[in-house]
Amino acid sequence: MPTFEGLPRFDADWNKLTKEQQDEFRVAVAKFVDDLQRGQGFRAGLRVKLVRGTAGIWEMSWAKDGRATWQCGHELKAGETHVVWRRIGSHGIFGGP
Repeated sequence: MPTFEGLPRFDADWNKLTKEQQDEFRVAVAKFVDDLQRGQGFRAGLRVKLVRGTAGIWEMSWAKDGRATWQCGHELKAGETHVVWRRIGSHGIFGGP
């Protein structure tokens, strides 16, 4: 099972989301975790891709205008991916992913 942490900016963004948006994100994260555990890439619906112009920062779609950026951190559990959530919100987060 992957491990997760949120940067302070992610936490601030999270607190601005509605409960419905938070619930949508949780559903997407369950799919994200399933895909990580399968190790065969991410399903098309999550639209996971590198953020252009960055080194190792990824984006994931969790709603029509819902995006989250993340990167891999140092493993906290041997053999398990550690995800560091950076930002969450609309396309506006790409000003500082």
